[in-house]
Amino acid sequence: MSGTGAGPRAGDARLQGRVVLVAGAAGGLGAAASQACAAAGATVVLLGRKVARLNRIYDSVARAGAEPLLYPLDLEGAAPDDYAVLAERLGTEVGRLDGVLHCAADFAGLTPFALGDPAAFARALHVNLTARAWLTQACLPLLKQREDAAVVFALDDPQRVGQAYWGGYGVAQYGLRGLLDSLHNELRNTPVRVSGLQPRPMRTALRARAFAHDIDHGTVDPGLCADACVQLLAAEGARWRGQVKVLRE
Repeated sequence: MSGTGAGPRAGDARLQGRVVLVAGAAGGLGAAASQACAAAGATVVLLGRKVARLNRIYDSVARAGAEPLLYPLDLEGAAPDDYAVLAERLGTEVGRLDGVLHCAADFAGLTPFALGDPAAFARALHVNLTARAWLTQACLPLLKQREDAAVVFALDDPQRVGQAYWGGYGVAQYGLRGLLDSLHNELRNTPVRVSGLQPRPMRTALRARAFAHDIDHGTVDPGLCADACVQLLAAEGARWRGQVKVLRE
């Protein structure tokens, strides 16, 4: 599937009344998607590891829609029990969860495999793959209580990042495709749909670790990809169930 991405729609109510958890909410796509989800009517739970960065986007999300909720959590150090506590608090304090958008990512930079730091390789695999799986697993009981719920994984193009020097980040992108397929097949007869979003190359801090700004042409502001996140989280996202929505360059 393909699309172009766009900004928020005037009078948008596609996520009205829904609660959406955005992991990596302080990052480029996460921040833009959080604002777009709020503008579409959702109550957004902003999850990230740095409180100061979450606070910086809090006001912009609140201006776009309902007052968001902050949940600081370091995905690198969080254990499965920490995700269970998160899900329990959402259930008791918010009462529902309709969607999870995975935007959190870790990438240290391009490095030859022979010279790479083993700890950095393991951290990239964990944050980009294992932590997403643990968070999804913890949230599934809440998601299954809804008539329509969505889990959306932001993905990178494996043809681009699966090449030389991308290390654990590139390997994790292949794993995410497998996780998406596995979860889709397990949940295809439940109210929870699983899909992926492959955005266009975006001007973000993560990408800047791989490409120098003066030679990285063709990138776009993350805000141009945010509406696709809303589409996949809303009821209209059912058409991409089990698929990856690719935003063409």
